[in-house]
Amino acid sequence: MSSSKGDNVCFFINGKKVIEENADPETNLLSFLRQRMRLTGTKYGCGGGGCGACTVMVSRYLPTTKTIAHHSANACLLPLCQLHGAAITTVESVGSTKTRIHPVQERIAKAHGSQCGFCTPGMVMSMYTLLRNKPQICLDDITQALAGNLCRCTGYRPIIDGCRTFCQEQESNCCQVNGSATCCRDLEGTPEEPEDEAPKLFNKEEFLPLDPTQELIFPPELILMSEASNPQLLTFRSERMSWVSPATLDQLVELKSRNPKAPLVVGNTNVGPDVKFKGVFHPLVISPTRVPELFQFSQTPDGVWVGAGNSLAQLQALLEKLLPQFPQEKTELIRALIQQLGNVGSQQIRNVASLGGNIMSAYPNSDLNPVLAAGKSRVSVISDGGRREVPLNQDFFVGFGKTSLKPEEILLSVFIPFTTKGELVRAFRHAPRKESAFATVAAGMRVLFSEGSAVVQDMSVYFGGVGPATVAAAKTCSAIVSKPWCEETLSQAYQVLLEELVLPPSAPGAKVEFRRSLTLSFLFKFHLEVLHQLRETNVVTHDVPARIEPLPREIHPSLQEFQHVPQDQSHQDPVGRPIMHRSAISHATGEAVYCDDMPKVDGELFLALVTSSRAHAKITGVDFSQALQIPGVVDVITVADIPGKKVRSQFGYDEELLAENEVSCVGQMICAVVAESRALAKRGARAVRVDYEDLPDPVFTFEEAMGRSSFFEPRRVLERGDVTEAFKTVDRVHSGELRLGGQEHFYMETQSMLVVPVGEERELNVYISSQWPTLVQEVVAETLDIPSNRVTCHVKRIGGAFGGKVTKTSILAGITSVAAWKTNRAVRCVLDRGDDMLITGGRHPLLGKYKVGFMNDGRILAADLQYYILGGNTLDDSLMVMEKMLISMDNVYNIPNLRGRGTACRTNLPSNTAFRGFGVPQALTVVESMLDDVATLLGRPTYEVQEMNFYRGPSTTHYGLEFSPDTLLRCWEDCKVKSDYAARRQAALHFNQQNRWKKRGVAITPIKYGVGYGISVLSQAAALVNIYKDGSVLVTHGGAEMGQGVHTKMQQVASRELHIPASKIYISESSTGAVPNNSLSAASFGTDSNGMAVQNACQILYQRLEPFRQKNPKGPWESWVGAAFFQRVNLSASGFYRGPDLNMDWEKKKGKLYTYFTFGVCCSEVELDCLTGEYRTVRADLVVDIGKSLNPSVDIGQIEGAFMQGMGLFTMEELKYSPLGLLYTRGPSQYKIPAVCDVPLRFNVYLLPDSENPHAIYSSKGIGEPTVFLGSSVFFAIKDAVAAARSESGALGLFSLNSPATPERACLACSSPFTKMVPVSEPGSFQPWALNI
Repeated sequence: MSSSKGDNVCFFINGKKVIEENADPETNLLSFLRQRMRLTGTKYGCGGGGCGACTVMVSRYLPTTKTIAHHSANACLLPLCQLHGAAITTVESVGSTKTRIHPVQERIAKAHGSQCGFCTPGMVMSMYTLLRNKPQICLDDITQALAGNLCRCTGYRPIIDGCRTFCQEQESNCCQVNGSATCCRDLEGTPEEPEDEAPKLFNKEEFLPLDPTQELIFPPELILMSEASNPQLLTFRSERMSWVSPATLDQLVELKSRNPKAPLVVGNTNVGPDVKFKGVFHPLVISPTRVPELFQFSQTPDGVWVGAGNSLAQLQALLEKLLPQFPQEKTELIRALIQQLGNVGSQQIRNVASLGGNIMSAYPNSDLNPVLAAGKSRVSVISDGGRREVPLNQDFFVGFGKTSLKPEEILLSVFIPFTTKGELVRAFRHAPRKESAFATVAAGMRVLFSEGSAVVQDMSVYFGGVGPATVAAAKTCSAIVSKPWCEETLSQAYQVLLEELVLPPSAPGAKVEFRRSLTLSFLFKFHLEVLHQLRETNVVTHDVPARIEPLPREIHPSLQEFQHVPQDQSHQDPVGRPIMHRSAISHATGEAVYCDDMPKVDGELFLALVTSSRAHAKITGVDFSQALQIPGVVDVITVADIPGKKVRSQFGYDEELLAENEVSCVGQMICAVVAESRALAKRGARAVRVDYEDLPDPVFTFEEAMGRSSFFEPRRVLERGDVTEAFKTVDRVHSGELRLGGQEHFYMETQSMLVVPVGEERELNVYISSQWPTLVQEVVAETLDIPSNRVTCHVKRIGGAFGGKVTKTSILAGITSVAAWKTNRAVRCVLDRGDDMLITGGRHPLLGKYKVGFMNDGRILAADLQYYILGGNTLDDSLMVMEKMLISMDNVYNIPNLRGRGTACRTNLPSNTAFRGFGVPQALTVVESMLDDVATLLGRPTYEVQEMNFYRGPSTTHYGLEFSPDTLLRCWEDCKVKSDYAARRQAALHFNQQNRWKKRGVAITPIKYGVGYGISVLSQAAALVNIYKDGSVLVTHGGAEMGQGVHTKMQQVASRELHIPASKIYISESSTGAVPNNSLSAASFGTDSNGMAVQNACQILYQRLEPFRQKNPKGPWESWVGAAFFQRVNLSASGFYRGPDLNMDWEKKKGKLYTYFTFGVCCSEVELDCLTGEYRTVRADLVVDIGKSLNPSVDIGQIEGAFMQGMGLFTMEELKYSPLGLLYTRGPSQYKIPAVCDVPLRFNVYLLPDSENPHAIYSSKGIGEPTVFLGSSVFFAIKDAVAAARSESGALGLFSLNSPATPERACLACSSPFTKMVPVSEPGSFQPWALNI
């Protein structure tokens, strides 16, 4: 590649001019902002435009209209070279605590829409951009703007609530802006309210008003630049590639003719991900974003020509503007395109992705191409040979990613024709998630009738997602043309369609039966739409079947009920009040510092891992010579470089830090490359060659593990009563099984760490995103063979964890520390999203088998449960997870004869680990499924069987722990009342009678969750509280802040105990240097243990200040502190909490594992489209007993977030592995977590009033994990709806529905006439695309 000097890029960032000389074509805006500009508020979440964490606002001046256009975009996909003439706004410019916070930042923060805070800057930028374009907004605007922003913590409800306050004018002042002496953190959420008025989580009346006149102006210099007519070709070069930006069409045509293989890049939403994730390299890229002809629009009597360079958002706006100008009969295609455009990608993607790029990428599951083709659109192309028009039809799309155009031809514009009288066009799609997801199947359908006739004159049907390219159903159309539009005609067409569109059973993407059934369902839906149109125009006069209305989507205001604090509680005392997360404002302004936000250390290196590409093989050689030849690559770290322990041992099983002789899963770490930059380290890692010799018979599935007895020992059994004898006495016995898939943690911040050698006496500082700093300290010390006192581990905050930042994090830290040790330089390791998902494992998949004995009245007298979990290639936490399953298997049911057997399977997949709920959600879903089967067999409602088997009165668990279920029963009754359960069941029954193709289902689910580790040694905690001479207080404790609000709660505890405002108390970080030997932050126990330790330290200090308070009772606080200092009183105290004495004897099957249970009940209702399996959670009501809440806003946020995570687990999140053990789903484009579109339309949370808990700080209860399982109520509601659909199809009785209840599973289970038409391939007769896990 030519090394001649390239042109400069001139743009603005946050109002400041940036001139980048010799701009690197391989640099994107995200890395430039974070590494060059030190603007770290813009976060790396996925690198592929799928999570929204890197959202920024891009503004450009449009000379043709002399207006300024703002749009949100993903910085990770924006090439730096493409920003010439643009103004970029990041979260730092929107507002800060040093200047003023913006109303968007304030409202998201004070509405409690930030927990871990990692996603918050992206949320802020999406909302900010929306308000810059449209100050008067509605709820639909909000949900559309936030559709591309993922959050794993909050459940989205508080984010929506904060943003929807912009839907009406607000007036208020804020201390953050006007410098009030009283801090809002002391008073937040504590407005004076009458006792009989329900307390609120926030007071919208205090919010800053939105003032559009106060926003940053567009740089005038850029306006002058844009106005200047200077059609100059721009070229940007790096060592490996060139980026050319032509300014005229002639320049573009010449460039393309000379470089036919060079891709044209406008939005970079196709080429960018290919380069990043597939390793595609282009030595030359042509970016035609400055060629005016590509952005033109013209109208003819027959339709409109739209420039191919227009973004999808521009296209949508253009089409929406056209709609009112023409009668409906002319805009059928336009309406279908508008509908489909609203579902393509996210707002950020639509803002940059071009129409031409969407067509030319020729993706087989394209949303737009089937509609354009069905509507008889055509394209205008140009080359050095001239112009020509090409129809968009079956001949245009010739294969995967291929069109019929010649390599040198450029797509110039697209013609979208007007429709005529008697012509109808409709678009259909189905995707794994309702929004921001690639389509599973998309369709465009058009039919033309002669005026006043029901006989089909012409028809075109195109599908995406059922072949290697967009395909035409030409034979199906031929079978319909010239025939009347009626049921008989369509019935014949279905069989033709099945024969015409054949998918092999091993087709990429799987879901073969489902995809084929969708083609039939879409055609049927089109049939109904056309019938209604014919009926409305009186072409047909007979009654027609009801059309299938879309699922409901309007999000309604929700209820959050909690108790007032006592009337006599001091106004200064924050305990029990809905205090904003102490870092929420910093989250919203981007000032909160996460591990990878820390400034680069002098001489710092970056580490990239080399992982196994084989699941079960010997390593025969590792060649890193090519890597070391890359300039900037410093070294390669192998197992031979580890000076200390090379393995981690647990329960007799070893886990290697780096594989030496053999690999046992794809993704196992083999070595690591350290280099001067991230890009170089990754290039170096790709250059390392590993040779393997495959070993026979890898184990992937439950069946393979069971067939080969590939298990981790010990295998546990827990039993009470005599199960075998009890089965002989019952009226009925039933056996069943349930499979539950795994789940990816998908914390927004990937695994991140920085190891810095101090430079003397073998000392290191480790800055890390870990739930257990002490474990990291221990692993680093043992790996380097140095004492723990040489390693100080610092955790400022964590961008989400959920159990996934414990074991693997410590191993990664060990590897990174070896690199720092060997090079004597600071080393940073931040995993890409794909590597993170590949390496770290997740929730354990489960195979649950049950045998249940019950009486005809519904009483269950015996149950035998067998749990198999997929542990993976190493033990990790699998044994403890399996034990927790057995301990929790009774849930809320008093089954007198109960046996559980647990087995962790050893496989050749990455080891699974702790995940929020620690096995309980999987185990209890099996139990609830068992009760559901019993109810079905007896012909009774499930809730009656549940109630009949509840624990009541003084009770004892199956392992001998005594407890009272009184508050559980109160939760149950309250939930039935508050959810209006009985009436909604009847309403659902009525709805189902009235609707053939849509059904509603209702389910109510309880939980009893033991809080804590069940291990005494892990239950201890310590804290250090320092009072400084000015009266300010620094609290350090053993907990890690990861969004659960533990720092906020500790601040509240210290405030109460020291009798001072929370604003005087600061918590900086968790550090092993300040608080040694801390336990991990997990098990919903962090507040319980650390709260007691902080309380203990504060009480010691308060007692030391007692003599000075007595001498000067009116204070103030600062005077007592000053007096104590001059009297040489120690103003620092360590607090300690020993924790309860816990035990479990697995031989005797008895133990005391918990001091209390958290109880909860959830009632959920769904509406299900039986033809596609899509559903909407219409309502969810949760009643939870958490004792006396320390902070209702934090606790309700935890409840909602856990529920949504559980809903994802049970209804949509799927991990897919190839037959060779490679994880397919390695990012948000393949792995779908719940988004804004998945929030229950009514999402109500009620904290049970008047509940006490003497076993925890201030009578509170742990809440982080229990409500994950309550997400299963949505699963069972879907199952209820499916049962109604099956009943109408004549399929009565029991049926199988495994978890997650994805649309595919729900649709196939509905057993509609269309799913029955699809032939099923015999298992074993083909190689499946993915393993059945």
